[in-house]
Amino acid sequence: MTEAILKGLALGFVLALSVGPIIFTIIKQSLNNGHKGGFSFVAGVWISDILLVVLCNTLTAMVSELLKHSRTIAFGGSAFLIAMGVYFVFFKKVSLGKESGSTETTFRKRDMARVFASGFLINTLNPGVIFFWLGNATILAPTHTLKEMVVIFAVCLLVNMSADVGKVMMANTLRSKLTVRTLSIVNKIAGSILIGFGVYLLLFRVILYKEGAAA
Repeated sequence: MTEAILKGLALGFVLALSVGPIIFTIIKQSLNNGHKGGFSFVAGVWISDILLVVLCNTLTAMVSELLKHSRTIAFGGSAFLIAMGVYFVFFKKVSLGKESGSTETTFRKRDMARVFASGFLINTLNPGVIFFWLGNATILAPTHTLKEMVVIFAVCLLVNMSADVGKVMMANTLRSKLTVRTLSIVNKIAGSILIGFGVYLLLFRVILYKEGAAA
């Protein structure tokens, strides 16, 4: 069981330290909307991760089936990331709340639901996240018991969740020192990164992959 815990810790640190669109969007949401925005977003990411872990470990047939449709998944994910990026760069407006020293903006329940949904969708439609869970479930399943698998993935998720909480808190320590102009720049940087990841997926996981397969 100690080995299972250590493997879960290793996987959790790999996932927590990986650089992708999720980490930049967590920081962006926290800077724009305070703790509520950051935690609403990561809550959507957590639910997505939990569902993916459960599906990957219980529906073994889904592993091979999803791998057959990797280009379709990559296309959907890239389109969503590019759309989100374009919104953040060109259309998203930011504010610091009603008071200049405020650390929290007015954040309604429907805003929380919207941010939660964006976290869920960005994570679920990210092929890198899907194949991380699929790949590890496929590799670990033949050599580990069900109890060990539960421990590995539970520890991994807990480590990643703790890291996400740290990212939200870290972003909020900086928020009081930022101006609307700075937040706008952060939005544009985060949006550009999302567009970059989306274009990368579209180019290397859809177009070039398709050409290579055809060759």
